[in-house]
Amino acid sequence: MDPAIRVSGLGKCYRIGERESYGTLRDTISNASRSAFRALASFGGRSRPQSHQERQNNTVWALKHVSLDVQPGEVIGIIGPNGAGKSTLLKILSRITEPTEGRAKIRGRVGSLLEVGTGFHPELTGRDNIYLNGAILGMKRTEIKRKFDEIVAFAEVAKFIDTPVKRYSSGMYMRLAFAVAAHLEPEILLVDEVLAVGDTAFQKKCLGKMDEVSRRGHTVLFVSHNMVAVSSLCQRGILLSKGRIELNDSVDKTVARYLSTMREHQVPTLGRISLVDHPGRRDKHEGLIRLTHCCLLDSNQQFATFFRSGREARVLIGYEITHPIEGAQLIFVVGFNDIMQRRMFSCSSEIVGCEFKNTSAAGEVECVIPKLPLISGIYTINIGCKVGPAWSDGVYSAAEVEVVSGDFYGTGRLPPDTWGAFLVDHYWVDRPDQQQLGGPWNPASRSSAG
Repeated sequence: MDPAIRVSGLGKCYRIGERESYGTLRDTISNASRSAFRALASFGGRSRPQSHQERQNNTVWALKHVSLDVQPGEVIGIIGPNGAGKSTLLKILSRITEPTEGRAKIRGRVGSLLEVGTGFHPELTGRDNIYLNGAILGMKRTEIKRKFDEIVAFAEVAKFIDTPVKRYSSGMYMRLAFAVAAHLEPEILLVDEVLAVGDTAFQKKCLGKMDEVSRRGHTVLFVSHNMVAVSSLCQRGILLSKGRIELNDSVDKTVARYLSTMREHQVPTLGRISLVDHPGRRDKHEGLIRLTHCCLLDSNQQFATFFRSGREARVLIGYEITHPIEGAQLIFVVGFNDIMQRRMFSCSSEIVGCEFKNTSAAGEVECVIPKLPLISGIYTINIGCKVGPAWSDGVYSAAEVEVVSGDFYGTGRLPPDTWGAFLVDHYWVDRPDQQQLGGPWNPASRSSAG
């Protein structure tokens, strides 16, 4: 059977400081004229061509010598650290960008969801964008109409389906974009980390839909930092590192190698961390508040290189007000994830009734956890902020921290890591009047030892 995707010697090189663009015929003629003028200027001694070394220093290879085959019906997880080339690979396969070298051959209709609303026209309504995306995928109007109600129901945007999508919230945009990509029956579905912006219920819904697509024999390439989702959805994994394939094997072996590599290169977070250009910032559009920095502190207000189970842990968050705010409540959220990117717990200023109404240009807040309940291990910290009910900014994996074992119970005894991810305060009650273990319990007979 011929592969659905065949990639041979694929490479993509970018020039630092230059933007890739695809121009019109007029642009091509204009650029050719400018090139001729620059050549004459250079001949006259007014400019100097770059040397080979200078050209090398101004380029970066996002992908290099990538070759792989994907069979029809395979579900493949593509994983790796930030900057490994995962998104670049999917952009080439989606024909959004062209490779510098090599080739990619695709058999089948491709549906892509590379970021929120890819391919949507902001001035068109949700209804119009569904038909537009279907037409781009090569579907007939009757096919799109047959799937229309199902798409709208999945996206939960029926009330706003005739509203221009530029007025949608990021969550509505996300839901509709995924619904269109998954329901218009592409033979090959490319998904790049889009589930990170949805809530838990929507993520489960999307994973279920992707599983349904794969069971119908369609091909799925799934880029994600969520190792639990990758492990549960995919049969094969591809680990990218610095633009090259480091491992192409079963998903279990690939995830294990990735996690092992992450642990080896783990550097404790220390000091103030800038969030302005942090690679974990998902939303590139500035809101009313913008997160600027964070740091981890111990109970003595000193920079922490690690946290200890059962001890106080503090996360300091810096922010700036980008637009005037009048009377709105500022809400901050801190979430702890394990190395598999499973959410351990979240802390919200809103949930505990803490109100911030700062309207000044900048400020700092601290999230204080009096008794950290985590077992030893490596964790990442996500940070987000809202103005009232609306999310304003968020940074994933803003900081990494190691949690080391501590005397959580004050007995000098530590439970084994196999007992679970959390340490929980608890107590036991002696019931001497109980004649049979497992018998009915009378609350009135509870020992005063409780």
